[in-house]
Amino acid sequence: MRVAVVGAGAIGVVIAEAAAASGHDVVVCVRTPVDGLSVKRKGEVVEVEATITAAPDGPVCDVVLVTTKATDTASTAPALAALCGPGTLTVCVQNGLDQDARLALLMPAGAGPVAPALAYIAAERVGPGRVRHFWGDLLMVPSAHAERLLPAVDQGLRVRGIEDWRTESWRKLLANLVTNPITAILSRRIDLGLSPALAELARGVLTEAVAVAQADGAALEDTEVDTLVAGIARLGLAGSSMLYDRQAGRPMEHRFLTGEVVRRGAALGVRTPVNTTLLTLLDAIDQPEVPVTQD
Repeated sequence: MRVAVVGAGAIGVVIAEAAAASGHDVVVCVRTPVDGLSVKRKGEVVEVEATITAAPDGPVCDVVLVTTKATDTASTAPALAALCGPGTLTVCVQNGLDQDARLALLMPAGAGPVAPALAYIAAERVGPGRVRHFWGDLLMVPSAHAERLLPAVDQGLRVRGIEDWRTESWRKLLANLVTNPITAILSRRIDLGLSPALAELARGVLTEAVAVAQADGAALEDTEVDTLVAGIARLGLAGSSMLYDRQAGRPMEHRFLTGEVVRRGAALGVRTPVNTTLLTLLDAIDQPEVPVTQD
């Protein structure tokens, strides 16, 4: 099997490692060339056996996994044109809702199906091509695509098919709505279990989001809020992809997370004042700093 991973961030490298361990011919598409790829976990470093390229030119792959940030989706078009054909399953492993619909607009004519995926993998990019994997080995996809994706990564990751995709994608979004914005705004890792005030803020964020999700047709209960806050507290000292992006000076994904709640809330008539406040702050952080001049 020929497997391509588009994007060599933390999630992309972990997925590429699993594909290589599964015995496949793996190509990893990068924006900036790197000397190699490796994953560190539990003190052990594993080098990833893959072809690394900034300009893929084929051949067509059996499975292509797009793992770039949602802000970089448009940049994947050349790789998709080179690697995707009628027999290709393209899997969009990105944060947010309706990831596959955004990616489908970029697919070459006649290409195979595009499936959304949710990654429950905690990993951090610590250098070009170098990733530290903390925990998690699960990819969720709609049930119709699970059997085809599984053999591409089965020696390192689990694949779970989901019937109610709307509910599960909202549930994953909820998990991203607290640690991502708050760590990015504070510019530091946090432990919600140590701060009652931040835990209360998390409840406000999630209460609004659950109401929007329910109005959007997701089968979520109000009890999801306390369950998620308790789960985040158990993570201990937590970072997030948005924190790492802010620290590296990269654009953040807040418009695909907090922004999605605010947009859908407005469309569905659900008020979201807490999320709107966070979105305002995140927009301000993500803007280029204007130099202060002295008169």
